[in-house]
Amino acid sequence: MKTPAHLLRRSAIALAAMMALISAAKASDFSEPWKNADRALVVDAYEYNSIDWGQLATDKRIVGFINKASDGMPPPYFCLGDETEVKLCKALWKRHAVTRELFQTRKVVAKALGLKWGAYHLARPGNPVEQANNFLDFAEPSPDDLLALDIEGNDPSQWMSLEDAEEFVRQVHRRIGRFPVLYSNGKTAQYIADNSYRYRLLSRLPLWYARYKSDIDVHFPMGNWQGYALWQFSAQANCGRLRCPYRVAGTPKDIDVNVAPTDAATLRAQWPFGGLIDVPPDYLASIPLPVSRAAGLAGNVTITYASVAAPPTFEDMVAALGTRWTKFRDGFRMPVVKTVPRRPTFGIVQYVAWKRTEQRSPDQLDAAFAAADPLSTASTEIDRGLR
Repeated sequence: MKTPAHLLRRSAIALAAMMALISAAKASDFSEPWKNADRALVVDAYEYNSIDWGQLATDKRIVGFINKASDGMPPPYFCLGDETEVKLCKALWKRHAVTRELFQTRKVVAKALGLKWGAYHLARPGNPVEQANNFLDFAEPSPDDLLALDIEGNDPSQWMSLEDAEEFVRQVHRRIGRFPVLYSNGKTAQYIADNSYRYRLLSRLPLWYARYKSDIDVHFPMGNWQGYALWQFSAQANCGRLRCPYRVAGTPKDIDVNVAPTDAATLRAQWPFGGLIDVPPDYLASIPLPVSRAAGLAGNVTITYASVAAPPTFEDMVAALGTRWTKFRDGFRMPVVKTVPRRPTFGIVQYVAWKRTEQRSPDQLDAAFAAADPLSTASTEIDRGLR
């Protein structure tokens, strides 16, 4: 009786091992990579997510923790206006102070547990330089802290415009000498990739890709990015009470979870990224313009910067030409006239005479054509007076 049970148990173990191998073989960097046990995971959260750090630390695949830092513009320095406006202003300052205190506390705890730390800024409409300063002043990043710019969409009425995002990135580089990671959804990332000749910085930032599908191989903008730095694969959008791609102990059931295309050791070595993709290190985002000696001695000098970018690639030039081809082509076209009179001879002289007269009867047109001067086809003061 023991022999059949023993064989059944061995068969079950073999079947389970085979299924695990099949699952691992199907998984790739673009298809359910979180199913590979060697792929590192990162949690990102905001101030309203509760975290049990003791429980979270039991998941050894969690390598990093990225927390929301600033949101748009900083609160006003002075509370002015009527009673309601002052109350609102004070409430914003209170929230700002409490959120920052929570942020710094989480940073200390996460690092004490051996986790890599990161911060992201939620980009809103408004002055991008002021937002970048708000972000850095809020996060107080260490050299090993990841920084990320969160662009939720490509609607400048709701989110920071992509042009302003470029300036945000420049300001971060001016202050700390490195670049943030770009967080973006699939649609916005594809738009940036398709217009990389316009967004020379955004298109070269390491990509933190947000898409809640099991496979992204046909959606990922491979023409610009060859891979992602992080892929946010699990969030409230696809994680519920009964089903979720991945659950992290000690966190809400719909916490945002991200996967890296590498193992833990490689991700730790790459963290906090901070460089540009496929751009020589000699090219900076901007350089300060020279200040005269007299102005420098006088003090109160505002430093201004000139943008510097790598020379356009062949692909950039093809994309730019393709986008502007219609306008370029139309500039060489003759006007298309669909209602010109039909005459045996209808050259430029007759065309000008026809445009100058408001009469449209055949006899009047014949008279206008007969009186047309071949040497005078340009507009004159008399012509403008007759119109």
